This record gives sequence, C-alpha cells and structure tokens, in this order.
Amino acid sequence: MLNCLAAAVPARERVVTCEEVFELRLSLPDVVAMQTRPPNLEGTGEIPLRRLVKESLRMRPDRLIVGEVRQEECLDLLVALNSGVPGMCSLHANSAREAITKMCTLPLLAGENVTHAFVVPTVANSVDIVVHIGRDGSGRRVVREIVGVPGRVEGDVIEVADLFVTRGGRLIRADGWPPHPERFVAAGIDLARLLFPLPDVDGGLDP
Repeated sequence: MLNCLAAAVPARERVVTCEEVFELRLSLPDVVAMQTRPPNLEGTGEIPLRRLVKESLRMRPDRLIVGEVRQEECLDLLVALNSGVPGMCSLHANSAREAITKMCTLPLLAGENVTHAFVVPTVANSVDIVVHIGRDGSGRRVVREIVGVPGRVEGDVIEVADLFVTRGGRLIRADGWPPHPERFVAAGIDLARLLFPLPDVDGGLDP
C-alpha cells in the first residue's frame, strides 16, 4: 500500500525512506533509502529505526516514509510530521481507529517524560488520513476503510470521520470529509470532483 500511495508523490519531491528491511520500490528521481543495522558480535554498531528517522530530517526531505512503526520511533515520526514534514508510515492494527490509538501508545515507550497529554493532541494535529487494509477469505488484501482525522480531541479520544467504509463487501463513500481541504487545493486536487464524480454521457462515472 505504501508503494501504491507513494506512486502519487510528485517527481519533484525529495523522498527519504526508513525501513528495517528494504520493501519500498519508489519510481522517483530523488529517493534516499535507509535501512536499520543490527549490532555486531561485540554488541556495537547498531543503527535503530529511531535514529534513522532523526537523521532523515538532516537530509532536507520533502516527504518522509517509514516502512513499519513498531516502537518508540513513532515519537520521532510524530515530531517530524508536527514540524511540517509530510510523511507516511505503516503499522499493524485491527482497524483505522485502533491504528490511531496505537500511534498514541507507541511514543510512550520512548521514556517516562513522554505523556498522553503531549502525544494525543500531537497525533490529532499530525495525522490527516488513515487507510486500513485487511485480508478477505481468499487471503487477498483489500482496503477496508479510510478515515480522516479532523484534529479534534474529546478527553483522550481523537475524533475521526469516516471517508470510505465497507458495506456488503464493497468500499463505498461515507459522510465524512477529508481534513485540511486547503492542502488539496494547493496540490491542485478538486476534492468535490474526486469524492463525488459526475455521471458521464455513457452513464458511467468520470475517471
């Protein structure tokens, strides 16, 4: 899915990727791909994913992609996103909402000085859209839901808006609206046409 989403990244952007195992294959002219390194036999020389995320910010990225977030590197990714660097990541969760909850929990592994009071509003302000993928009965991966994160928080719960949901085995448009529409306008994307395509003369839908 990250490969598919990254295919929409403009060719003019400088993209930095951080992974434990090289899985991303980006067809872009300016890509810096970095990989973690385990410690040697003496227990030294390790390069964890958290360090790669920190070092990536020194490379003037236009976009940051982290292959899979599992531990405290989530904190550094949030800091990068909150500082204005667009980015994407993948993580394992049972739903889009649980993915947001997990992003609020993983940064706490970075130390006792990191609290929910800091992490929850940072996630709400840094994450725009969550795409959840699941496997169907045949083992095929399909998109189950897409939610937007408007940035509002009630207590410790981050509000989400359903953009697309699965009903009757089909992914259909829901009532929610993507957050920060001005960012889509700046990128030259007509949200109204994208989310509500008009019928063409043949009775189908405009692409």
